[in-house]
Amino acid sequence: MSLLLVLIVEKLKRKKMGFGIHCWRRFVAASAFASILFSLQPCSSDTAPNYSFLHNASTAPATFHYDYIIIGGGTAGCPLAATLSQNFTVLLLERGGSPYGDQNITHFTNFGRSLSDLSPASPSQRFISEDGVINARARVLGGGSCLNAGFYSRAGIGYVEAQGWDPALVNDSYRWVEDVVAFQPQVRQWQSAVRSGLLEINVNPYNGFTYDHINGTKVGGTIFDRDGNRHTAADLLRYADPSRLTVLLHATVHKIMFKTRGRKKPLAYGVIFRDEAMGKHKAYLYGRSKGEIIVSAGALGSPQILMLSGIGPSEHLKAHGIDVVLDQPMVGQGMADNPMNAVYIPSPAPTEVSLIQVVGITELGIYIEAASGENFAGGSTQRDFGMFSPKIGQLSTVPPKQRTPEAIEQAVQAMSKLDDLAFQGGFLLEKIMGPISTGHLELRTINPSDNPNVTFNYFKEQEDLDRCVKGIETIGRVINSVSFSPFKYDTMPFDLLLNMTASAPVNLIPRHDNTSTSLEQYCKDTVMTIWHYHGGCQVGRVVDSDYKVIGVDAMRVVDGSTFIYSPGTNPQATVMMLGSSRCFRGATPLPSFLYGRIRAHLAFVTEPALRVVVWAGWPGLILGVVRLMVVIVRRRRVVVVCKFGGSGSLVKELEPGSAWMSNKPHR
Repeated sequence: MSLLLVLIVEKLKRKKMGFGIHCWRRFVAASAFASILFSLQPCSSDTAPNYSFLHNASTAPATFHYDYIIIGGGTAGCPLAATLSQNFTVLLLERGGSPYGDQNITHFTNFGRSLSDLSPASPSQRFISEDGVINARARVLGGGSCLNAGFYSRAGIGYVEAQGWDPALVNDSYRWVEDVVAFQPQVRQWQSAVRSGLLEINVNPYNGFTYDHINGTKVGGTIFDRDGNRHTAADLLRYADPSRLTVLLHATVHKIMFKTRGRKKPLAYGVIFRDEAMGKHKAYLYGRSKGEIIVSAGALGSPQILMLSGIGPSEHLKAHGIDVVLDQPMVGQGMADNPMNAVYIPSPAPTEVSLIQVVGITELGIYIEAASGENFAGGSTQRDFGMFSPKIGQLSTVPPKQRTPEAIEQAVQAMSKLDDLAFQGGFLLEKIMGPISTGHLELRTINPSDNPNVTFNYFKEQEDLDRCVKGIETIGRVINSVSFSPFKYDTMPFDLLLNMTASAPVNLIPRHDNTSTSLEQYCKDTVMTIWHYHGGCQVGRVVDSDYKVIGVDAMRVVDGSTFIYSPGTNPQATVMMLGSSRCFRGATPLPSFLYGRIRAHLAFVTEPALRVVVWAGWPGLILGVVRLMVVIVRRRRVVVVCKFGGSGSLVKELEPGSAWMSNKPHR
């Protein structure tokens, strides 16, 4: 049993308070129609949608071709595949399995079980940073949205402006995501007390329920619905055209292939991946296609895949025997993880099971959040502390170096014998914005299934440490507020709570004796992750503002590895928004005017090598109605000749790659 629980129980006893490929390229129209109808119904991780495009990688041919190949079916990869499939053939490669039907992912009361599953088939892959902090990366369709605590919040206006994104497009893309995965949580007693405590100590104003990132106190969104069912990025595949999309599970990409001979820049043209039986496959871009390979494997996976494919620091690649395609020293740099520090508060009153719902966003760049529960396992037969479970490395009852399966099982058994009141309470935690402190990532081996080495350098910069101290002080003020008093023992001062929390072996960092007197030391000793790590393929360093890999043709990176700073209080909303492909200038979609009459002000060039000529008469231009006269369609090439009303005249000849006005169908 952890010293934390021993201290809690003994302290309360002394006070006598007790603890008392769609058949591979052949697709029947009827089944496609049925799939679309089914996919429009609400679904969650508990109910598998009828995704006809979902296959195990072992069923794939040895070689095949697509317009776009996406590596990583995570928080960005799923929405990206869904939107691109509306106009192109898309292959989505996911190294993990499906979240649907997995009871450890399904319901919020099972939160933490996937993170504590250390088996090779687990949707979570544990890693420990060189800093000594225990962490996890996703290995499942839907990515981190299948594992996290569910909080949903948009990026702030300032963040959107700093990225150079179009605010209107950003908001439209957020709504596209929210229609499927975001919900308003039911706020009960513990979370209400935290909310009132934040307002009492002047974390103002109160912004009510909102997805927006605004200074003050708010209730944020959640990806858990009213029944407690988790909705993930994989649910966004309901938007996909099933006739154009193939999703392969248990497909581990080993290398991206490049053409270099006779070229100024390497050209990405295919990938090599292996299935669950280690069978080798090659997927290629169509030769005439202007498609791309898009890497969306996450902040660890994306820089790792680039390095394994020969893009990265040349000396490091050579040391691992990797042929250098492009010397890019910034790959793997700028790795950062928003440090989290928490305080456990045993409660004299019952507390509901809750994950992150209420957040206080201060002007100092500190975010205060909370989690609680009578039983953090939510009534399951195995009792633990959920997101702070002894099995996942947060406030653990088993020291990290001793976390053998046998030791963990002993801890579980010990916890099962504790009084129910030992699990009555919750956590207040703080996370800082940014952060400013950064580290780096390097290959450990050339096996893509192995974790790379990553260093985050928590609190390397004094400004990050100062923010943490302010955050812990803010937590203390909330705990000591009148509003929070029903959930706090009067005989347990804040210093005691700090000492009890610091006694838990949360990481591999050596402990100090002055954690309650030095909040700086408390921050350093008790730092944990909240799984918001990012960087490694950052904009302006590895990719440009359109997420194209600098110095390489036909290749992008679209995920959290491109972030300089983590957006808002939780990045998942912004990663899914970015993955919707609405906020970067990507592939030009095939115009919808192929299906009937259109408004006058439209024309798109879909192939840079082809000119589109629109003929029109002035009466039709004024009326805004086009009658489609001639359409010549080839693969991803469109020639359009239109008449506006009467006799035709040349209105505009579009240059290759340009677009004129908008693409709005008139029905």
